[in-house]
Amino acid sequence: MVQNKANRKVGYIRLFLQRRFNLNLDKADEDQVVSSIRSNTVFVGSSLWILIFAIFIASIGLNVNSTAVIIGAMLISPLMGPIIGIGLGIAINDLALVKQGARNLLIAALISISTSTLYFFITPLHDAQSELLARTTPTIWDVFIAFLGGLAGAIAVTRKEKTNVIPGVAIATALMPPLCTAGFGLASGNLLYFAGALYLFFINSLFICISTYLIVRFLKFSKKHFEDPDTEKKVSRYILISVIVTITPSIYLAYGIVQKSIFENNAQKFVREEFNSGKIQVVNKSFKYSRSLSEIDLLLIGEQMPTPAIDSLRARLSDYNLGGTKLIVRQGLDASSKIDFSQIKASIMEDVFARDSSSLNAQSVKPLTKDISEEIGAELAALFPNIKSYSLGTAIFHRTDSIKMDTLMQFTGKTAGRFPTADKAKLSKWLEAKTGKKTLVLMVD
Repeated sequence: MVQNKANRKVGYIRLFLQRRFNLNLDKADEDQVVSSIRSNTVFVGSSLWILIFAIFIASIGLNVNSTAVIIGAMLISPLMGPIIGIGLGIAINDLALVKQGARNLLIAALISISTSTLYFFITPLHDAQSELLARTTPTIWDVFIAFLGGLAGAIAVTRKEKTNVIPGVAIATALMPPLCTAGFGLASGNLLYFAGALYLFFINSLFICISTYLIVRFLKFSKKHFEDPDTEKKVSRYILISVIVTITPSIYLAYGIVQKSIFENNAQKFVREEFNSGKIQVVNKSFKYSRSLSEIDLLLIGEQMPTPAIDSLRARLSDYNLGGTKLIVRQGLDASSKIDFSQIKASIMEDVFARDSSSLNAQSVKPLTKDISEEIGAELAALFPNIKSYSLGTAIFHRTDSIKMDTLMQFTGKTAGRFPTADKAKLSKWLEAKTGKKTLVLMVD
């Protein structure tokens, strides 16, 4: 009796899971799916022009480092069609569809690279921004994204009702930006960027194909039978070889990125905890990671550290999992050639303002630029002609009853004759509006 109840519960759970996760419930007709995918694999007429315009938009987005523009270009791009077509063709043994998809994907890739190369040749902006650099070093994470995105896309194209899944897959797997990055590599003569971006595009394309193949086989689409049974085995073997060849370098690159991230986190912790003396300040630090030799390069100002103290710090590197790391400390005369005085000034100002963070946010104190100063001077002469000269800037006021300090905006003006009290109130409000500072010290003589 107890056994029968347990069996019924298991049966209910199985039935619940089967119904919830059944991909056959809203599956479209096979012929319609194959026909739809086949039509989307061809790049002629409007689809080709749409691809070209999307490539230009993506290239501009990479050039100006705009994520929103890049996402917009990926939504426009029709590159998913041939890739899914290849996966479907392999799954149903339709070699004609595989050839058609591969031929059109190659054409689309060549046109995309040519278009982006042309753009990066003529653009006046030649710096590699972060959005572009992110497409030059593929990792194992890109493999996971392409595989999972491909699964979602393959399920979406086999449904009766079409959703926004395909655009989402196009964004997640990022097929277009790698081709634009490859064009940047050609235009700038950087073959490493070119190779890395093409590899990322190959990863995305291959694993979308594999995902499509798996979903189609899971849904048991009808297969075309080869005249030679060995041909099907060869296709499966080629898929396995392609997967291994593609995934192996990405695992190596991913391991290197993870190790570099761990090293930099440990190095930051080492510097933060070991160089926290008030007599010494780190004004510049750089971390270099490699599997053979990693370096921590520090530039110090303040009291000079003796050699035994530096040797002691080197011995403590192993406590932060930094064994074998080279510690370079520059100070005194050794640092003179490396000093960036603007950086030192910024670091000192940051330290001063941090002493009284409750009264002032250091980032809110901004020096007046030349343009703003000229604008204020012109408007001041028109609004308050009695004022013949002035100075405007931040000033630090020391309190006599404590060690705290106040940093305020101070205006000092010299007038020709008497300056009415009412005009002082107007001047104060006007300065608050122009400078964005509500706390002002106003001195008009």
